[in-house]
Amino acid sequence: MILPDLLAPGLRAVFCGTAAGAASARKGHYYAGPGNRFWPLLAECGLTPRLLRPEEDHLLPGFGLGLTDLAKTASGADADIPAAAWDAPGLFPRIAACRPAHLAFTSLTAARLALQRPDLGAGPLPEDARLPGVRLWALPSPSGRARGHFDAAPWQALAQALSDRT
Repeated sequence: MILPDLLAPGLRAVFCGTAAGAASARKGHYYAGPGNRFWPLLAECGLTPRLLRPEEDHLLPGFGLGLTDLAKTASGADADIPAAAWDAPGLFPRIAACRPAHLAFTSLTAARLALQRPDLGAGPLPEDARLPGVRLWALPSPSGRARGHFDAAPWQALAQALSDRT
């Protein structure tokens, strides 16, 4: 396992990426790449009370948020992850065990691979029978590599849905 899951029962949301990037694997913390917008987005959207550093990823469950990846045995750019490392079947039991209110994929690639739906766009997604009662989201990737395609609106919509629920 490259990065351990940060999961707990009853989380408001779990963020699921594709795989740990090279910087995250090297540093041992989620979304640690220098151009990654994940941590600033959480603060800007009001999901965390302040801007956290990747080294503080362990604090997220205290804010009702969790982290996992679709590939738990490989790291690097998505294009470099071997097909056998994508573990959608393993993701669903991990999420079902902690029963978050929302599962938010932090890239369209992660959502499409996990749900085996190549047509998915950003935003709220239809419920999946494998995770009854869990609202699904596909979010634009916060990776620096995706900066040219980034749109914060789905992230803000998720934050609004989480605040409406509390």
